[in-house]
Amino acid sequence: MSYTSARLQKLFDNLQQSERGGLGIFVTAGDPDRQTSLAILKGLPAAGADMIELGMPFSDPMADGPSIQAASLRALNNGASLASTLEILTAFRADDQVTPVVLMGYYNPIYSYGVDAFLSAAIDAGADGLIIVDLPPEEDNELCIPALDRGLPFVRLATPTTNDQRLPAVLKNTSGFVYYVSITGITGTAAVPRDLAAAAVKRLKKHTDLPVAVGFGIKTAEDVAAITSVADAAIVGSAVVEQIRDSLDPSGQATNATVENVLSFVATLATGTQRSAPAG
Repeated sequence: MSYTSARLQKLFDNLQQSERGGLGIFVTAGDPDRQTSLAILKGLPAAGADMIELGMPFSDPMADGPSIQAASLRALNNGASLASTLEILTAFRADDQVTPVVLMGYYNPIYSYGVDAFLSAAIDAGADGLIIVDLPPEEDNELCIPALDRGLPFVRLATPTTNDQRLPAVLKNTSGFVYYVSITGITGTAAVPRDLAAAAVKRLKKHTDLPVAVGFGIKTAEDVAAITSVADAAIVGSAVVEQIRDSLDPSGQATNATVENVLSFVATLATGTQRSAPAG
């Protein structure tokens, strides 16, 4: 399948026209197993997810808290790999040509896979962008520039410690949207500081015309509503992954409740975007 470069742009244009914020949902590919992961992925759009971040499992996810670390470990223990992540995305794209999917993860598996080979495979699978949390702007030639040269957006992270002197470097080669990390620290360990996040979004908007999505610490529909009142999208990860964790049987295997619990939770989150969405 050819890469559709307009998916992210079309999403944010539609959100702006409808005067609401978007909901991005993070899940780890292959968590807790490939079949269940794909079922969750396929159900997310109907449950209210406007955009999906598909985590590429990695053994040392340094920016992630315990919940997403555990999700990566569950996936890896069940045979997940970068190749299987792209296969899951390909299977998702067989039924959904609309919902943007951004691959999120770390550089080591991509480096091992081979940058050129990875970019070709990601584009063929239907990826709409990359978020690689351990590649700073100083390393743009490693992956960012090659991705942009292929038409694949490279989404950069801005954080509470990204000051006005650092911001131009962060934004220079960013495309798709800017991901604002609302807390200092790892995912899933603190609640989103709503007032500080709102101020940060306003500051970012002065420096870029790109949409701004806020993630880390967003756990409830109320959080989503507060964030999307000032940002273009709210992204929820750890709270979703915890729904998977809490539905597993004592041996860590998926149950009949796993997919339903996740999609029902996402539907609840989606009410924070001023849109009621049915569970998938």
